[in-house]
Formats: sequence, structure tokens, C-alpha cells
Amino acid sequence: MPTLVAVAAAPIGAQSVDHGPFDQLLRAHVVDGMVDYDAFARSAEFPRYLTTLNATDPSRLSRDEQLAFWINAYNAYTIQLINVHKEKQSIRNINKSIGFVKAYGPWKEKLAMVGGKAYGLDEIEQDIIRPTYREPRIHFALVCAAMGCPPLRSEAYVGSRIDAQLEDQGRIFVTRQPTKNRVDVATKTVYLSPVFIGFRDYIKDFGGSEAAVGKYIARYYPEGPEKQLLVSGAFRAKETSYDWTLNSQANARKSKADE
Repeated sequence: MPTLVAVAAAPIGAQSVDHGPFDQLLRAHVVDGMVDYDAFARSAEFPRYLTTLNATDPSRLSRDEQLAFWINAYNAYTIQLINVHKEKQSIRNINKSIGFVKAYGPWKEKLAMVGGKAYGLDEIEQDIIRPTYREPRIHFALVCAAMGCPPLRSEAYVGSRIDAQLEDQGRIFVTRQPTKNRVDVATKTVYLSPVFIGFRDYIKDFGGSEAAVGKYIARYYPEGPEKQLLVSGAFRAKETSYDWTLNSQANARKSKADE
């Protein structure tokens, strides 16, 4: 059964969570979505922030604070997962079996401690965030440590600004990363990341069809031919490739040097 979290207005005696330490680390060690994992490994503040997550009961937060909390928890524990396994190339190398990813191996490991309970990253996303909040834009904010992901934001999510932050993430992912998402008006082709049309059943979160995805992402385009094509649904959708290379600053530098 899914592990759902109570969602309501902030209850009497509600907790608040200080995401400031994580925010400072993200600002210092994430550049253009690329992560300095070694800096997080060296940081004394990072394990203390994880301790804060473990000491927090998310059900005592308001809805927006809960959503920000769980997104931060997912992203923070993804960084921790990479560092615990000292992985340098790809998250998919973690918990491999005979050369293949074993049952979503890295995402099933119960590394994430929240409120005194151990979770896998997949459990946080699939059993908590998606069914509880029903917010498609979480797919722009949850970052699975790969180059193909939306970029990791250089700030922590906070309840008071969560809507604006998610909207900005969507705009960045949809309109500023052409290798992942772009619109070719001349050929009536919309190139889409597997986040929209390839992975699991995520397409349902955006309306359930390629045409619905087009209408959803049209919100991020100004008036013009691209937006008109997306809204019309009269396009061919083509899935772009997904780069599973670790989204580290070291790999980004290597990739640039190889160009």
C-alpha cells in the first residue's frame, strides 16, 4: 500500500523546517545544474541537514511545506546515495546485478531517513510525492543525478515560494535545454524528454497523451508559432535520448573538453 502523508492546513503546533543549510550548500556547490559531489561529502553541514530531515514529522507541515520538504529530501538523499557508493560515472552503476539495473536498484535502497523511518528514493517519489500532491511539476524538480534530468536547482525548495520555484524549473527544462525538449515548427515535430513520454507512466501526470503534454508545456512558451503548434496537438512527438552520465561538475568539464 502507498505510504501517504496527511495533507492539510498547518495544524496547531506545526513544525517548521530550516532548509537554510541545504540551500547554502546548493548555492555553493551546484552550478548550472552540475554538482560538486566531493564538496557535499566533505561538508559538515550536509550530514547535519540529513539529521534534520530524519528528525522531522512531515505530517506536521502545511501542504506547500510538505511538498518542498519531500523534494528537498529526495534531492539531498540522491546526493548522499552517490557519495555513499563513491560513484563517479552513473547512478545506474549502483546496486547492479550481472551488468543490469536490478529492480530500480539505486532507487530501492532504503538510504533516506525521514521522521525516523527509512525510505528508498523510488518510494518517496512513487508512493508519497506523486499520489499525495498530484503535482506534475515535481518531474522538473526531482533530480536523479543524471545529465538527462532537469537541472538540480541551486537553491532549496521552500513552502512559501514552491509554486514559483516549480514554475521556473518547468520553464528552464522545457525551453532552455534544447537537447532534451524543443519544438520544430517547420517539420511539426516536438522533441520531448523521456520524462514526458518514455518513463514509467509519467505521461499520465501531464494529461495522458502526447497532445495533452503539448498543451501542458505550451504554458512555458510566449505567443507565437511554437506555442500554437503545441496547443493544436497537430504535431509528431519524438523522444530525445536520456543521458545517464552522472551530473557532476567533473563530468561536465570532461564533456566540454572532449567537444
